[in-house]
Amino acid sequence: MFAYLKGAFTLKTPTVVHIDVHGVGYEVQVSLNTYSKIQSLNEGTLFTHLLVREDAHILYGFFDRHEKDVFLHLLSVSGVGASTARMMLSSLQADEVVRAILSGNEGLLESVKGIGKKTAQRIVLELRDKLAKSPVEANISMLNHNSLELDALTAMTALGIARNAAESAIKKARQNSTEFTEVQELIKAALKCL
Repeated sequence: MFAYLKGAFTLKTPTVVHIDVHGVGYEVQVSLNTYSKIQSLNEGTLFTHLLVREDAHILYGFFDRHEKDVFLHLLSVSGVGASTARMMLSSLQADEVVRAILSGNEGLLESVKGIGKKTAQRIVLELRDKLAKSPVEANISMLNHNSLELDALTAMTALGIARNAAESAIKKARQNSTEFTEVQELIKAALKCL
């Protein structure tokens, strides 16, 4: 229902944020990772998901779409509720969660409070194939956590280039020149390396 909210942060706690959007205050549940990214901001955008339950409507907010996508994937697993998904995204970065699922690292998932062995196995079993085919996986890269590289990788995979080939081409382009300031420059150089 709400794709995102953009406005002033009137209250910020590690679990709840109040955001004023043109005079309307929204209470939004957030992960610790989102809180750490908005902690120093007075205003901004939160990508949201409205969870409708019998007894409440709860709005969850995320600093970026990637974290929201991972949250929604986790909700699709039987036995994983919103509180558990938020706990996972508070304990681990969204990329770490996806990487753990793709590599079958159940131990890392179990390290999150409230996640037992069976739940970790179920998460890996139910999400591994979905994430391998999903655009969410495009954000997971062996490249350094460089947003320029991640943007280029996302764009190249959207063009239909295999993720491994795109990653390799980006690395080669970076080796040839590290002076990229625009994502378009990096993509053009990487395409020449294919």
